Amino acid sequence: MNQPQDSIDTLAAPGHETGVAALFREHNRALVAFLQCRLGSLADAQELAQESFLRMLALERLGQQQADSPRAFLFRIAANLAVDRLRMRKLRDVPPIEEVPEPMPELHLAPVPERHAMASEQWRELQVALRELPAKTSQAFVLHVLEGRDFDAIAQTMNLSARMVRYHVTRALAHCRARVVEEREMP
Repeated sequence: MNQPQDSIDTLAAPGHETGVAALFREHNRALVAFLQCRLGSLADAQELAQESFLRMLALERLGQQQADSPRAFLFRIAANLAVDRLRMRKLRDVPPIEEVPEPMPELHLAPVPERHAMASEQWRELQVALRELPAKTSQAFVLHVLEGRDFDAIAQTMNLSARMVRYHVTRALAHCRARVVEEREMP
């Protein structure tokens, strides 16, 4: 009886490397395509395919579960590596804590006239809170939050470092948030 080239005999026998080489010849293109679909990057897919084959080579012999299908085991290794790669990408893409925007307070939508009155009242409260702050802090807040400028542009305008601008904006946000909480707690 003829056995397929990726049978367990080729991997568990002394010719283990030969079996992995046969897996490579037969399934490398499919493995790279599989990984590319998962990762969205040909370079990452090629790198992880190579890593998968290296891990197969590192195995002295396959366990009983993997013995049935070395190809399936190879693809499982590759899928696990892809999951790890995607997790690492996600971690790298997380902005530093100081750049994570604060969640906005929950607003309940009321009919238009009521929303307009509430917005006007909130605007007045914001103006009062900003007047309580030092001029630089208030100015940095207005330029960043209301005008939408980035920290570097504000730093140039105000002759400050971007770090100081970030400090002033953060301070203003904390002050305004504290004022909103005070207003809600008052009867």
